[in-house]
Amino acid sequence: MITVLIADDQDLVRIGLRALVESEEDLAVVGEAADGLSVVELARRERPSVVLMDVRMPGIDGIEATRRIVADPELAGTRVVVLTTFELDEYVFDALRHGASGFLTKDTRPAELLRAIRLVADGEALLSPSVTRRVVREFATRPARVPRPHPRLGTLTDREREVVGLVGEGLSNVEIADRLVVSPATARTHVSRAMVKLGARDRAQLVVFAYQAGLVAS
Repeated sequence: MITVLIADDQDLVRIGLRALVESEEDLAVVGEAADGLSVVELARRERPSVVLMDVRMPGIDGIEATRRIVADPELAGTRVVVLTTFELDEYVFDALRHGASGFLTKDTRPAELLRAIRLVADGEALLSPSVTRRVVREFATRPARVPRPHPRLGTLTDREREVVGLVGEGLSNVEIADRLVVSPATARTHVSRAMVKLGARDRAQLVVFAYQAGLVAS
């Protein structure tokens, strides 16, 4: 059973999300929270598979709540999906930087949201190549940032650095394989090894590392 914790300060949103999730036999809601501190407390008590996290909430916001959940060793199996009204804003990048496994807009179709919950619960990153490209394109147009390379970036081989840059560009494993003229299995291996070396929880965090290190082509 995939357990879900819903965090949103709007009663109507929480009611709608609960009804949707509980309509599925393999999903169950284990709690609701209307503020950031409550969602962290509930997560620690219930240890849900997935947290659907609103960004703007009273107390601490969803970004800080995400950081605290991801930083808790006892919640290593909990994944956070950020729900946002806006498709792209600074909050989205901050959420990914602090360990969120992806994000959805609140107008996402019900079937897509249910698929997203299952995908993230299975350990995948909810950051499709098309979404990644939009995120990167958005931030590429912002004023230049000073690169902040990951402290273990030097442990990567040249090929792994190249692959991380391609992940940051939003390429899928198949697209990376085509670009480098290798098999998809080889591309997947390079991605996996880079994630292990950098301590990335998932592909979404690898995108953030790539962007911060200046590995993403402008």
